[in-house]
Amino acid sequence: MQLGLNLQTREQIRLKEQLQAIVTVLSLVNPAICAMMFVHAEAGCSLGRQLIDATKAGLAILVILVGAALVGTQLLHLFGVSLDAFMVAGGGVLAWMGFGMLSSQPTASASTVAQANSEPSLTPLILFAASPGTITGVITLSAAHTQLKLPITALVAIVVAVMVTWLVMLFFARFAGKQDGGGFIRDTMTRLMGLIVLSMGVQFALTGFHSFAA
Repeated sequence: MQLGLNLQTREQIRLKEQLQAIVTVLSLVNPAICAMMFVHAEAGCSLGRQLIDATKAGLAILVILVGAALVGTQLLHLFGVSLDAFMVAGGGVLAWMGFGMLSSQPTASASTVAQANSEPSLTPLILFAASPGTITGVITLSAAHTQLKLPITALVAIVVAVMVTWLVMLFFARFAGKQDGGGFIRDTMTRLMGLIVLSMGVQFALTGFHSFAA
């Protein structure tokens, strides 16, 4: 009986950690802003072209983040950086990013979208979604939750985040491409996600500090 309860508790903990990881990666990738950038870059394109380009962007983001999750911790070992120390540093970076997202001015996000509009390319979108901050978050998740020598929690979170971003990009391009009210939604989503990233960054930093000091 006690063994069964312990297994159930472990499964609940893993599920909670997985949900937290998905929310964290989603917040860092920020599908709302990615969708706005995609809409401006793909203005006037056919649905088939949008589907192909959204798939290409999603695959590029997926490859970058999965690569970071798989080799990130190995690079830490190569440079002699402990996982606990990186969790403290990575948590600090995430907290700083979250605070920046939370307190950002609407013009900051608008300028990002404007750049994507002036340059009809998906490169700005990919660099935004797979930014150094996102890579730091992925490596931090990989360092914190590793099972069977694989960062399963981080990998699942990456796949879910990329799929959601892909769907949101296509949805915006199909149904919201001709509307001009996305600024308020974008800014609201950015601040909400910033709060989540800030909270997760503080949690990672405190966890890493506690383990490092123990």
